Amino acid sequence: MMPFAAPSRRSLLASGGALVGLSACGVKPVKTVNTSPFTRDGLARIEATLSDHVAKGSAPGLAALVRRRDETHAWTLGTKTLGVDDPVRRDTPFRIASMTKAVTAAAAMMLVEAGKLRLDEPVDRLLPELADRRVLKTMASPLDETVPARRPITVDDVLTFRLGWGVVFEPTPIGQAVADLPGFGMPNPAAPFTTDTWLARLSKLPLMAQPGERWLYTAGSNVLGALIERASGQTLDAFFDERIFGPLAMKDTGFVGPADRLPTGYLKDDGKLTVYDPPAGAFSRKPAFPAGDSGLVSTVDDFGAFARFLTTGKTVDGYRLLSDASLRTMTTDQLTPEQRKDGELILGPYRGWGHIGVYVEPSPQGIPVGAYGWGGGFGTSWFNDPSRDLTVILMTQRFFDGPDEPPIHKDFWRAAIAAAA
Repeated sequence: MMPFAAPSRRSLLASGGALVGLSACGVKPVKTVNTSPFTRDGLARIEATLSDHVAKGSAPGLAALVRRRDETHAWTLGTKTLGVDDPVRRDTPFRIASMTKAVTAAAAMMLVEAGKLRLDEPVDRLLPELADRRVLKTMASPLDETVPARRPITVDDVLTFRLGWGVVFEPTPIGQAVADLPGFGMPNPAAPFTTDTWLARLSKLPLMAQPGERWLYTAGSNVLGALIERASGQTLDAFFDERIFGPLAMKDTGFVGPADRLPTGYLKDDGKLTVYDPPAGAFSRKPAFPAGDSGLVSTVDDFGAFARFLTTGKTVDGYRLLSDASLRTMTTDQLTPEQRKDGELILGPYRGWGHIGVYVEPSPQGIPVGAYGWGGGFGTSWFNDPSRDLTVILMTQRFFDGPDEPPIHKDFWRAAIAAAA
């Protein structure tokens, strides 16, 4: 494991810390006021927290970023692969898995603002495969035990994950039927589907719940990707490149990661980190099905640019991509208590859902009501805290052991929030 030095005096001064120095003439030290939006000690604690986790093997390496107001700090620690002297860098692209969902939601809202989609319209116009739905009598029912849907699926249902399809955690007939479909399990860029063949398979299956009735994770983002393609006349990757990644200068973000720069992906098995995706693995090749729920790779700086965009709706040169009204819709909880109750295994007790996870209760890490963001199960997380004008991003490639973020993420969140106090 690589050794990690404490922050140098120069780095502390560059972050806005108090300046203390003696001139050659023996002038007394002059102390200047720290105008940084972060505390000097807080930034040092962030680095110490991250270094400690890498040293004890929580992840082989990581990239982390905090931004407050107009000041950004980033850290890269450890290596991209265990036992290989290839350090993580600022431009290292990580598989961000479910952090993709926020990008897909933003793309859809751009089309809503352009009049290509309407939140209240049925998806039937663009996705006729999903018209005239039938719904399982119960989640455990055989696939032919159905009732008619009470109404069509709307675009808003898809954006808020209330369309009636999602991950099934119990062994059921519908769970078996969707097991190999993107959006119902582990991300798989090698899945043998195109958007059209995926929709064709999905169209043969009943809904798991009535439209608008339950929050179900995560297939909505892939249906949303299909809507974006048909409304725009572009593939999802082309739309992202032209309308989001290009304008935000996210040059290292996309559905393909370069094999010479991708870190090795790990999961914990029998107490040891084992490889689930090598650098030249599934995410180094262009997928036939660009998964709007989980398919992107990105760097800490690129995603930092996207997270900042969600606070302003603008590119760095001031060109507006989304209105404040659309941003509020995306980042405001839209679930009723009844809808949210069904999703608590994923949402936990603290989060609801707009078009992104939204904190509806303060978290034990100090994340307040109104903050929003989401994690990626391959080992990434982010949130924006509007009350502090704070962005917090951590990228590892250590798979989550369950639906909850591992301690490395939670400890980093605490340290970042404390540094912004």
